[in-house]
Amino acid sequence: MKILLKSLGCRLNEAELEQWGNDFQRQGHPVVNDPKEADIIILNSCAVTHDAGKKSRQQLNRLTRLNPSAHLVVTGCYASLNLAEVADMLGVDLVVSNADKDKLPQIILDKFSVPTMPLIAMEPGQTSLYQRGRHRAFIKIQDGCRYRCTYCIVTIARGEERSRSEREIIAEINTLYAQGIQEIVLTGVHVGGYGSDIGSSLKQLVSHVLAETDMPRVRFASVEPWDLPADFFELFANPRLMPHMHLPIQSGVDSVLRRMSRRCKTDEFKTLVEQARHSVPGFNVTTDVIVGFPGETEAEWRRTMEYIESIGFGHLHVFSFSPREGTKAAGLENPVPDTLKKQRSQEMRALGDKMKAAFYADLIGTESAVLWERGQLNGQGELVFHGYTPNYVKVRTTVDQEALLENRITATSIEHFDSQQQSVYGKVQSYA
Repeated sequence: MKILLKSLGCRLNEAELEQWGNDFQRQGHPVVNDPKEADIIILNSCAVTHDAGKKSRQQLNRLTRLNPSAHLVVTGCYASLNLAEVADMLGVDLVVSNADKDKLPQIILDKFSVPTMPLIAMEPGQTSLYQRGRHRAFIKIQDGCRYRCTYCIVTIARGEERSRSEREIIAEINTLYAQGIQEIVLTGVHVGGYGSDIGSSLKQLVSHVLAETDMPRVRFASVEPWDLPADFFELFANPRLMPHMHLPIQSGVDSVLRRMSRRCKTDEFKTLVEQARHSVPGFNVTTDVIVGFPGETEAEWRRTMEYIESIGFGHLHVFSFSPREGTKAAGLENPVPDTLKKQRSQEMRALGDKMKAAFYADLIGTESAVLWERGQLNGQGELVFHGYTPNYVKVRTTVDQEALLENRITATSIEHFDSQQQSVYGKVQSYA
């Protein structure tokens, strides 16, 4: 049986796809990239915002149209929060809740009476990432969250915290490295809370990953800023740990953070950023900002703008607040009008573009090690590659067709910033 894996939303969803892809391949079922070739299509849905839920429904309809004969399986947060609705959608054959995600491959194979191949055919020769055009592996280290930010539906959809064992995580990383992966990203719902249920910690896990694997590049996905110990950034003395962290602040005013039930104050966040930047020159801190949270006054908004600019970020993810049924924030008083949310979002995104341009400008004239992804041919008969520096700056380069850059790390001179492409242009110097 040929399997198609599709994901919407967070990096954790992508990490789960990678696990399932390897499980299916071990049982003799190849992963494909074309919906029309698939016998089974799996969609890992998202529900973090109303728009994400809408996109999940649209993707389901699209996949059904592309291959109506395939078995369509839906899982993820949108499916878990709307089990009956999704199960009744045209073309959906099976809905698997988040609670059963870890057993998803076997549930599917049992449901559709799919035989497995003999044991000798079980080990995949290559990670399913390459079939899906991916070059960076997302490693799920934990699921669920013990905190309840008032706006967050994901903690309801994902449930309580559950950490994977260090042994299992390290074994997965070593397998991926043997298959050619050069960079992994540690991800979860509450990454900073890793180990709280098994007597470990994120710092301990990372220390063991660096000591017990040879993976050249290790990154973090989003990490809540209140969980990191004072000595956490000492880990970055190891150059294999990439100097970039996405630390979501959500607002630059403590009064709004209290209404959100966020556990970090603005002064504490500022200290954390200073520690990161002190650990490695050019450390890239990116963040999330929610615009128009209920009760957000003009004064609070102005202070948030000033705070975000004073910190300076390499990139902003800006979200207009959207109430999610089942969360406390959905019932808060004094909602901000949509027109004002739109205006404030535009203002914050303009500030984000300005800060990104300033951060990227500091790289011009420097040299960096870039991990290149898949190239595409342009109209001049050249290959255009995109890749990322250690501090997660997107780089573009143009090379002759004979150059084999894909999944290679090269020394690259950063020459200029392209505002339209939102990336820097680099010239390859030599292979690492």
